[in-house]
Amino acid sequence: MGPAPRHRHCEARRAAAISRQPTLSADRLNRLQQALGHHFAHPEHLQRALTHRSFGAAHNERLEFLGDAVLNLAISALLFERFMGSDEGDLTRARAHLVREDSLHQVALSLELQPLLRLSDGEARGGGAQRASILADAVEALIGATFLDAGYEAAHRVVSRLFGEVIAAGDLERWTKDAKTALQEWLQARKLAVPIYRIAATHGLAHAQTFEVVCEVVAPGGQVCRAQGQGRSRRSAEQEAARQMLGLMQEASSA
Repeated sequence: MGPAPRHRHCEARRAAAISRQPTLSADRLNRLQQALGHHFAHPEHLQRALTHRSFGAAHNERLEFLGDAVLNLAISALLFERFMGSDEGDLTRARAHLVREDSLHQVALSLELQPLLRLSDGEARGGGAQRASILADAVEALIGATFLDAGYEAAHRVVSRLFGEVIAAGDLERWTKDAKTALQEWLQARKLAVPIYRIAATHGLAHAQTFEVVCEVVAPGGQVCRAQGQGRSRRSAEQEAARQMLGLMQEASSA
């Protein structure tokens, strides 16, 4: 009989790596549920919410998708109640501030999610449990898992518990700062050059044009980073490009 196919060895190594992952302790999971204010009737939802795709097929990305939608609705409701006199634009920008990766990362740290994440050995060795994007995704997945476990009201209570104090003490003016200003201040705080915006393309008739704008930033290493935005006006396209660029720069700085 010839040697075993290479892919079987790969599968065996993968299974061995996964089997070495620590089992989530009941004590840690209970503390997390206390912090969330929700005890899962279906513990498998909680376990899946904490499982990164590197760990196996039953990972948390579908729950993250669900949680993103639930989070946006719940935050919208909380902002609507807290800032009764604010217009749609301010509320939308405030919501974007609260659900961005950096904000969710801070929530994850407050919940002490790092040791609870289920990661492959390779991802764990690479510092995956400290990565802002993975932690932020886990927060959304937990909200999605709560919705799946007990419905919207339970998920809304969790969101209120996690964000309620921040919203109650919130500074709407700071949250609603436009993306171009936020990007420029972020760059200046790190002694980086101001961004450059240029129109890459326009589409449509004169009365219904869509603009494509590219935002360029010189990163600390000297490389030029680019992000693109679209809008019905040059200004709105620049704002979207700035928003995309700020997200890229913040993600790169936390990686």
